[in-house]
Amino acid sequence: MIDELRRGDVRVRVLFLDCTTDVLVDRYRETRRVHPLSPAGSVEEGIARERELLAEVARLADLRLDSSDLNVHELRRAIAEWAGAGESVRGPVVSLVSFGFRHGLPRGADLVFDVRFLPNPHFEPRLRPRTGLDPEVASFVLDTPPAKQLLAHLGSLLSFLLPLYEREGKSYLTVAVGCTGGRHRSVAVLEELATELRRLGQNVSVSHRDVEKS
Repeated sequence: MIDELRRGDVRVRVLFLDCTTDVLVDRYRETRRVHPLSPAGSVEEGIARERELLAEVARLADLRLDSSDLNVHELRRAIAEWAGAGESVRGPVVSLVSFGFRHGLPRGADLVFDVRFLPNPHFEPRLRPRTGLDPEVASFVLDTPPAKQLLAHLGSLLSFLLPLYEREGKSYLTVAVGCTGGRHRSVAVLEELATELRRLGQNVSVSHRDVEKS
């Protein structure tokens, strides 16, 4: 049906929500539910069967969104930003994720950048309890020549890559920026990068995975 609609005059966009198997298993266990495709077997068996049945739908998707590391608010925001994208927005949806290396790499990241070389607010007593969303923390991190050069290079790199990804049919690109704990430097850099990409007309979603972790 989707293929037929696309051959006609109807504009169809398909969103496919995905998740890693281990996270799906945890979600089923938390809710104490059996998988409907494996009521007498294991959740893993049901998930495997489900992936087989939905393979063709996934192939048709304009956006395949991995919800493994997203809470309900972040998922809602990512979907709303993608669904509300107007004609002025160019290229694939760019999902920006800040994280802390001590908590592990984000799942499904296409590009990962390490900003641990930037000044660390953690060692400033007045800044340590705050996050990179705080203007004073952001200024401490970003108002340095290395940070300014980094943002210029990242903006230039993504401006070069995004049209190439779009040409290859990639509709969603996940860019992860990490520091030690994921509370200060990566958050500040990510927010600034998001502002610049939006200024250039890109459709951007932002997630700070570890900003509330100690």
